Amino acid sequence: MSDIYRAIADPTRRALLDELTATDGQTLFALCTRLIENGFPMTRQALSQHLAVLEEAGLVRVRREGRYKFHDVDTRPLQEIQRRWPVPDPTD
Repeated sequence: MSDIYRAIADPTRRALLDELTATDGQTLFALCTRLIENGFPMTRQALSQHLAVLEEAGLVRVRREGRYKFHDVDTRPLQEIQRRWPVPDPTD
């Protein structure tokens, strides 16, 4: 669980998750381009390191198709947080 918190603590990694939620299955190059457009300029190497942290936390899955690696978001670890600490219904 601590890997998840460490992963989402960084604003760049949250931006990466936002990008993958908006358009799943992006390559490293596509993600790098999108982050630069949204004010997060960085090298592909730095972006790869952020993606590795997200992958270790189980928030990103990587799949290979030929020469390309595609990154997909996986929200199941976040759902575990919600199960652990459910938000009460304000109407109760």
